[in-house]
Amino acid sequence: MAISEVKIFDDEGNELAPNEVGTVWMSMGADRSFEYYKDKKKTDETFRENFFTVGDAGYLDEDGFLFLVDRKTDMIISGSVNIYPAEIESVLLTHPKVGDAAVFGIPHDDWGEEVKAVVEPAAGIDPGPALADELMAFAAERLAKYKLPKTIDFVPELPRDPNGKLYKRKLRDPYWQGREKAI
Repeated sequence: MAISEVKIFDDEGNELAPNEVGTVWMSMGADRSFEYYKDKKKTDETFRENFFTVGDAGYLDEDGFLFLVDRKTDMIISGSVNIYPAEIESVLLTHPKVGDAAVFGIPHDDWGEEVKAVVEPAAGIDPGPALADELMAFAAERLAKYKLPKTIDFVPELPRDPNGKLYKRKLRDPYWQGREKAI
């Protein structure tokens, strides 16, 4: 007897076939014990019958194994294409001159969003155009063209909370001031 169940749904609520990326929904049976602290509206929005979501994007393979792709709120939509920042961050983080990296969408008048990378150089590495070019070439060897950052900015340190979680919103929000987020 399963204690929990996982399904993947598209934005219209249709269950997806194996290997199709969508929103991860979970059920712990008839017990609806998951809730957001003091936020009934948010709790209600995250439930569909006995299933709830925390906003992860992922897929189930043919054997039923779950693979998480990214947080749905971090997904970049550029020219109707879904781009998952975690994949790009993973590539950048393998470069020896990168200490930390964040990738997110910024406004683009024609495409909705474009890919932006913000990099914390590794200790002793000087940021600048030469490093940006090196990282772009490195990424181009490992990612599809549409996933490549259009630009790379450098910061001395990426903002993280005491638990190490990246404050991506602090990096992203200045680019969106006075603009409506595409997603």
